[in-house]
Amino acid sequence: YTCIAAKCLHKEAMKVYYAFDKSLEEARIKLSYIVGRDTTKLTEEEIIRADVETVAENTADGVIAPLLYIMILGAPGGLMYKIVNTMDSMLGYKNEKYIDLGYFPAKIDDLFNYIPARLTGILMCISSIFRFDTKEGFKIMIRDRKNHKSPNCAYPEGAVAGLLNIQLGGSNYYFGQIVEKPTIGDKKRNIEKEDIKRTIEIMYRTEFLLFLLYFCLLRSR
Repeated sequence: YTCIAAKCLHKEAMKVYYAFDKSLEEARIKLSYIVGRDTTKLTEEEIIRADVETVAENTADGVIAPLLYIMILGAPGGLMYKIVNTMDSMLGYKNEKYIDLGYFPAKIDDLFNYIPARLTGILMCISSIFRFDTKEGFKIMIRDRKNHKSPNCAYPEGAVAGLLNIQLGGSNYYFGQIVEKPTIGDKKRNIEKEDIKRTIEIMYRTEFLLFLLYFCLLRSR
């Protein structure tokens, strides 16, 4: 429960979804609780994109990765991974304050997530057969796998972008400075609020498929 973030991620992402019923400003505030970027001037589309990206990325490092380490190394493995990931979340920023202090935690986190991130993208696509655009999911994940400052994040984000036929990525503001990022996916349609729910569904489908494969492996022994 401590290591796996699916329920919390679902809850926080949906707070942004429902905040749109009140006001754009309320949605910005709710989003600011779960992302590191500046949210004060984001448009509705940019808020939705950020929420979708957060769920996609954290499906890898907040759900699938800790589950993998628990499955392989037991509870200590899950806690070890959680410590590494939390250190990166707190210190792994490329700004004047954290550039030196956060370098090591960020690199260790990249290493710990190398296999889980790629596996997450694959599981996302397979679990979405007959529901979303699996062919496009694989295509975008492979094509745009390097379109991110992180060596891992583009895999789950690319899978989601392809599955939903939307475009993610692009430039954002962090600590008052603009950070240029390439886009991920093709803008076949405009991103919409319901894509938040769709991405959460993809997260649960991915988690379920991992459990299914794990139990099949245990039974085959």
